[in-house]
Amino acid sequence: MNWWTKALKSLVSPDQQDRLDLFRIFPSIRRFLAARHNYAYMRIASDLLFLLVLIFGIFGPRDPERNIVVFLSWGVIWPAIVLSWFFVGRMWCGVCPFPGLGVFLQNKGLTLNLPVPRFLQKYGVYASVFLLALIIWIEVVLGLDRSPMGTAIFLLSITFGAFLLSVLFPGQAWCRHLCPLGRISGAAATLSITEFRPDHDKCRGCTTFACKRGAPGKRGCPVYLGAFNVQNNLHCLVCGHCLPACDRDSPQLLLRNPYSELIRNKGRYITCTYIVPFLIGSQLARFFRETPGYGHLQALLGLSDAVLFSVLLVLGFGVVLGVISYGSRLFGITEDPMVGRFAPMVPILIPLAFCGELVYRMYYFTGGLGNFLPTAGRQFGLQFLEKLQFTVPEFPVQILAAVFMLNGTIAGCYILWQYCLHDFSGLVRFRNFLGINLLIITLLIAYLVVIF
Repeated sequence: MNWWTKALKSLVSPDQQDRLDLFRIFPSIRRFLAARHNYAYMRIASDLLFLLVLIFGIFGPRDPERNIVVFLSWGVIWPAIVLSWFFVGRMWCGVCPFPGLGVFLQNKGLTLNLPVPRFLQKYGVYASVFLLALIIWIEVVLGLDRSPMGTAIFLLSITFGAFLLSVLFPGQAWCRHLCPLGRISGAAATLSITEFRPDHDKCRGCTTFACKRGAPGKRGCPVYLGAFNVQNNLHCLVCGHCLPACDRDSPQLLLRNPYSELIRNKGRYITCTYIVPFLIGSQLARFFRETPGYGHLQALLGLSDAVLFSVLLVLGFGVVLGVISYGSRLFGITEDPMVGRFAPMVPILIPLAFCGELVYRMYYFTGGLGNFLPTAGRQFGLQFLEKLQFTVPEFPVQILAAVFMLNGTIAGCYILWQYCLHDFSGLVRFRNFLGINLLIITLLIAYLVVIF
């Protein structure tokens, strides 16, 4: 069987035995990731882009029509990161510039190396979800995605958080426990077509645990995992630190069915339990805010934009939580002797949630793409670029948005079907099965109504 046939099979089959190790098929990928200078080059490129955004954001024009930072940050970099979730999981986090200053200080010995407190390990997920909600609120209400200075301050605030925790604790505690962007990236990475996993047969008998602790001249896992501990895509940064440290050639980069992790873990991830309802609720609120109906509702209620959007955020979160709760009751099973308690509706709705985020960012990208070169012309005095302005037609964007949302809906129905066909065969009543499908389709209709 050719490798591309095996690759196609691994993408279609939910069976773990059908996963394809890309390191074995393409050894050059492993060599590239294991060579730390390659990551250093990517980090340097990322840091330079970060510095460019900061310099233009702080010292450049305040008018977003005369400063490329806004579209570069919110229209290019962030949508590219969102798109990367579906292919390489959290790999962007491996070259993210935010922890760079903290890592530099740690390399110079300027850290207290305190043990990470248990409350941070236990409650960091709640804090990061709150920070994510705050970011979305500020982005929308205060127009962060239209402010060069605001964008720079936002980036600096995250850098400060990562710096502070690097001074206090070893490794990248911010990335593991508090980063809101890392939290949403981890939840989205459960949908990735690739996963970084150990070969447990090769790990058996290892006594050094170098992939976690490091080795002489080789840094260990920055988020306290080590390859042998990786069981899902939530926390692994795919940063490659474990590759040169492991002398057993255990780490694997596996091509897989993108829904296999959701099917296997059945909604046990507490991160996804809070991220998914908030994300869907906030997307419906954000899309609705762009419609004429939002202005009519604001005039009718006499509320400010900040208050009304806040109400819609809370309402959206509550409604989607209600949908998840009702869907779980229809499913009828929330505990399994193998995995313990789980929330079956959460993984079912994950594809819809992150397709919705992709669509939201796509609209921002297509809306500002035609004005990017003219904006650069106005900023740098290249007047001829003004003539290159264009508008992306709305209709094909709407068609693509509908395709993405339909794909997320079909994926959710597929995950439900896999549950009922295998692990919970015969345990979910047929009318309840239809009811859950109806809930998924209802959310799709809600999306289409506010989008179009």
